[in-house]
Amino acid sequence: MTGREIMERQLLRDGWHLLWKGRALPASVPFSVYHDLLAHGEIEDPYYRDNAEAALALSAEDYTYDCDFRAEAALSSCREVLLHFDGVDTLADIYLNGTLLGHTCNMHREWEFPVKELLREGDNRLEVRFYSPVRYMEEKVREQGSIPCNTDTLDGFNYLRKSSCMSGWDWAPKLPDMGIFRPVTLLGVCDERIYSVLIRQKHMEGKVCLSFDVDTLRRRTGGEVAYRVMVTAPDGSVQRRDDSPRELVIEQPALWWPRGYGGQPLYTVRVEALADGAVQDVWERRIGLRTMGMKIEKDAWGESFAHEINGIAIFAMGADYIPEDCLLPRFSRERTERLLAQCAEANYNTIRVWGGAGYPEDWFFDLCDEYGFLVWEDLMFACSTYRLTEEFEENISQEIAENIRRIRHHACLGLWCGNNEMEGMIMDGYTRDPHLIGDYTRMYSYVIPGIVKREDPDAFYWPSSPSSGGDFDEPEAESRGDAHYWKVWHGYQPFPDYRRHNFRYASEFGFESLPALKTIESFTLPEDRNIFSYVMDRHQRSENGYAKMMVYMAQYFRYPENLSDLVYASQLLQAQAMRYAVEHWRRHRGECMGAIIWQLNDCWPVTSWSSIDYFGRWKALHYFERRFFAPVLLSCCEEGLLTQNPNLNARPYTVEKSVRLHVANETMQEQNVTVRYSLRDADSQLIGQEKEISVQVPPLSGVWLEKEEFPQADLLEHHVFYTCVQEGGVISSGSVLFSMPKFYNYRNPQLSVRREGSELIVTAAAYASGVELQNENEDWVLSDNYFDMEAGERRVQILSGNAGHIRVRSVYEIGR
Repeated sequence: MTGREIMERQLLRDGWHLLWKGRALPASVPFSVYHDLLAHGEIEDPYYRDNAEAALALSAEDYTYDCDFRAEAALSSCREVLLHFDGVDTLADIYLNGTLLGHTCNMHREWEFPVKELLREGDNRLEVRFYSPVRYMEEKVREQGSIPCNTDTLDGFNYLRKSSCMSGWDWAPKLPDMGIFRPVTLLGVCDERIYSVLIRQKHMEGKVCLSFDVDTLRRRTGGEVAYRVMVTAPDGSVQRRDDSPRELVIEQPALWWPRGYGGQPLYTVRVEALADGAVQDVWERRIGLRTMGMKIEKDAWGESFAHEINGIAIFAMGADYIPEDCLLPRFSRERTERLLAQCAEANYNTIRVWGGAGYPEDWFFDLCDEYGFLVWEDLMFACSTYRLTEEFEENISQEIAENIRRIRHHACLGLWCGNNEMEGMIMDGYTRDPHLIGDYTRMYSYVIPGIVKREDPDAFYWPSSPSSGGDFDEPEAESRGDAHYWKVWHGYQPFPDYRRHNFRYASEFGFESLPALKTIESFTLPEDRNIFSYVMDRHQRSENGYAKMMVYMAQYFRYPENLSDLVYASQLLQAQAMRYAVEHWRRHRGECMGAIIWQLNDCWPVTSWSSIDYFGRWKALHYFERRFFAPVLLSCCEEGLLTQNPNLNARPYTVEKSVRLHVANETMQEQNVTVRYSLRDADSQLIGQEKEISVQVPPLSGVWLEKEEFPQADLLEHHVFYTCVQEGGVISSGSVLFSMPKFYNYRNPQLSVRREGSELIVTAAAYASGVELQNENEDWVLSDNYFDMEAGERRVQILSGNAGHIRVRSVYEIGR
């Protein structure tokens, strides 16, 4: 073999400094202005109290980072040396040894500059001069006017290709940071380089044919391309081809499935670019063998919209993912894995990446491949209109192409979606400007789908979320496409309103709650701990959010007498709202094929729609998700005051008191279960006899039980408790009231808890609803929490966290 093997790569991670008030503050990649000023004690924590408002002023200034380095000797013998940036946020001039290399203007892109002639043998100085995003947006608005956009943000965010939510959102502060958030590398190129590899799959009986399209330096310059391919199967066996193969056949393939439908075997594909027989560059990724698409066809309810993998239509269950922090240097694989592991604990099979943030790191998709999460990937456009100038089109085209090439090989990738909520907003009159409307059509019906087709030809493209397929064709239609539904919460509709809507795929719906009390304490002083205080309102970014919360509180619970009880009640409200929605849509599998809750996580400590707060603490909702996303679910469609008329002072009417149980089976196997249910009083005493029914549920389907009315039930004294038993163990359970919890005459359950190793035994003297178990720091994870139980014992496993200073409470305590 002759020539150099493998491209030379020198990471420029250390040795950086932020120039600040005549001083050089040490930094390392990844870095950002807010992150480094905070780390060096130059500013207060922007997440504490109302410090975010003062921190915003820092973004109106310019900043310089520099780095002194010595180029590794091996680079000098390379034909070309490139300075490569994987992520620059956002507006910056790049200088090497005093020479301007170029300007960056998009944080979603990679940037690369030739530097061989500028490198010195000794010390080199790299400078990155960042320019204020705030000033840029203000200048654009002055010059060209405001473009209609989300008003929770800084005006003009849609002029800049920067994470939109850095300019604020109804859950995010206005902290438009600056920095480098991905690696900076010197690349030494000799005779060949791999830019990208497109792998396509053709599935046949008993085999999969992989085809390879290898984009290299020699190909781009008209030379002869040579490469070898090695594919390592999950069992360790290797296939190797040295003859620049266009195809390679995998016999008896191990298929990749979403979580809950099968395994997640991954094949490692290694492509080596060759020159004169020597390896010049390597592209190595893991792929899953699967077919992936959307099932869209006419049916009894209109037109289906369902993820179809390996010929199986699945019911998508999960949540919308937002950035894990406002400060990008805090991102890490370990942190993302903790979050995704908790999604697995809650039985997710799908995650939607929301379009107002950034394209996730490679490790996010690696982990989704491993866990088996299907990913709905929005492109980074949200709640705004955009002017499609020639410059803007060129910028976004490069952005989209680069990210598709980076992500397209992942087994988890379910679809590409053009934007978040823009089609519907225009239909609702967000803008009447014909030029903006025309630009929208050109972007999402021509420019972007053309890029997707070229770069990922087998992927499914969806123009907007929600949408019925684009071109402003009834984007809010319930009989086709996907839906965002906000009449519950923003529209003040009661929870049973979800049952009036059978969307084909609910990709966004949600309900707010307070974070854990310990999380609130992290950003407040004692005098701030009232939800209507200035500081608490600064950590509630949704307009009238607390007012909406209290409207629903009045429907459900007695008035909480302290902040701790208010936190608890708000989380139960959130969880019950989402339970109403998801259980209903799962009962209508086939008509509805997706329930993606807004939202999974937080980017700072805040009152929001998340099920896991900024510090990783589970809210009640995440435990409810663990139950209502379970593969086999017993749920109840009840009739009572709340579903009919909860106004006690209305004209008298006969309240129907009934239940209809349903068993949903989102597995590939038939399930045989026993369903038990009974009418009980507040002391857990049976009223009549407990019913027991054996149920056989076919794969990927559901079975309704007969409706049963309880005319004898006392609205304020009686409830129905139900369980689903399989192989002697309870796999699903719950209870329903015929009145609202605030009216029910709960008895004091006299809850107690004892610990036996990693197990907690909860004892109740009467029916207890919403039983909450907490440790001192409110940060443990249990096998169940916020559950209903009858008098007796309930066993719960401690999955993680310290078990000291355990406390327990139930709905009985709210307002007492």
